[in-house]
Amino acid sequence: MSTQTTFIEPLDVLFLRGNKLFGDPGSYGESLVPPWPSVAAGALRSRMLADERVDLAAFARGEVDHPTLGTPKRPGSFAVTAFHLARRFADGRVELLIAPPADLVISESEGKVSSVRSLQPTVLASGLEASSPLPRLPVLAEEQRSKPAGGYWLTQAGWEKYLKGEKPAADDLLKASQLWAIDHRVGVGLDAHTRRAADGKLFSVQAVSMVQPRHEIAKRRVMKDDKQHQEPILADYAVGFLASVSCASLPKDGSLRLGGDGRAAALHPCDAPPPTADHAAIAAARRCRIVLSTPGIFADGWRLPGVDAQGRFALGGVRGKLVCAAVPRFEAISGWDLASREPKTAQRVAPAGSVYWLDELDATPDALGKLAAAGLWDKACEDAARRAEGFNRLSLAYW
Repeated sequence: MSTQTTFIEPLDVLFLRGNKLFGDPGSYGESLVPPWPSVAAGALRSRMLADERVDLAAFARGEVDHPTLGTPKRPGSFAVTAFHLARRFADGRVELLIAPPADLVISESEGKVSSVRSLQPTVLASGLEASSPLPRLPVLAEEQRSKPAGGYWLTQAGWEKYLKGEKPAADDLLKASQLWAIDHRVGVGLDAHTRRAADGKLFSVQAVSMVQPRHEIAKRRVMKDDKQHQEPILADYAVGFLASVSCASLPKDGSLRLGGDGRAAALHPCDAPPPTADHAAIAAARRCRIVLSTPGIFADGWRLPGVDAQGRFALGGVRGKLVCAAVPRFEAISGWDLASREPKTAQRVAPAGSVYWLDELDATPDALGKLAAAGLWDKACEDAARRAEGFNRLSLAYW
């Protein structure tokens, strides 16, 4: 299965809308960073159709069966296999950026990262009971209560450490303010009949401004003329998104329309796919962690596909026992169906970054690689459209 990877560099602010309605007087439209992988899937497929001069109206009606995209009702082989925040340096090097998984706890002291710790699957002491259906709970042992810090992102070096079962260091983290800024915009509702501003329809939206080279991302204190001054720190990178697609030929360059209002973004081919764990080491250890890299649409809520009532996991030639899970509060995904001109059905999902611990693992390195490539899909939750859009993707990590 051939895979191509591209870096998507925004050339304007982005409106990365979620599933919450807005546009009514006084409403507020929030943006998601990163957006759902369906945003990349739609933008790339639209560009591919435009390059081939396909009649978009005929394609929407299902009258054109594209060799790789198929039709809106019957998707073809095209599938987004990875979609991440990333940054691109002047020499063309692209670095992956990952939101910390649910089993990482970051602590701050005086505005700086003081420690990065991991939740550990723990069997409760006798006499203690919990509502969890799994035999272990993710526990953080600490001498003093502390509040976890948010707003951090793992660099690629930190993510590679995580995949190996190592704990990232403070130097492996970036603040969100070093990657993007929120620009609050005011929108005006339009009257479709009179083609003018509708009375009393003002609303606010969040525009996302990605960091570009020479943008100020922080300040540092320097001594000058025996006095302390603050000097700006400028970025030497552009922040965007890394997208990998299987079974399709991606455009090599040019631009595409991304997010709400179709804001411009440039394409840069990328030779390096996202890093993966050592599947041979995982198979030898006979246990692993499954980390959702995109939201998971599962038939049984938070529970992985292929898990039976006894907690046994069997999917794609990989078998094991689900012993623990760290799953944040559920999210809802939806979207807009351009072909049908109607909202997509809202669905509950397990958030990206959810972590599942598998013990008693029985799998070959090849089977682990195939599971990572195929995603977490079985007959109970199979959805060809959502599969093509990049949902239910995972990374395997050493445990």
